[in-house]
Amino acid sequence: QVQLVESGGDLVQPGGSLRLSCAFSGIIFGRYSMGWYRQAPGKQRDLVATISSGGDTKYADFVKGRFTISRDNVKNTVYLQMNSLKSEDTAVYYCNAAWRSTAYWGQGTQVTVSS
Repeated sequence: QVQLVESGGDLVQPGGSLRLSCAFSGIIFGRYSMGWYRQAPGKQRDLVATISSGGDTKYADFVKGRFTISRDNVKNTVYLQMNSLKSEDTAVYYCNAAWRSTAYWGQGTQVTVSS
């Protein structure tokens, strides 16, 4: 049984930082590419960042220089370090694991950036 448990979402002031975590079980973690997506109310789900099984990373332009994705293949966990947060970063953040035609999604964690 595959399980993805997200954590780390919170209310934070503009300019603040948060670290999201997504812990996996039930999959061969090192085989999968991992990603973080976000969805604001009334908007589509957007890709934020990805990290391949080999550790290559890609970022959406709107988070470059502020967010960092990483993975721990021993703890079976993917992280998203978010710095210099802006109000427009407010959204539900979802983790994703993908390998060939298989994909899994986390339940989402709310990030709210507000003073």
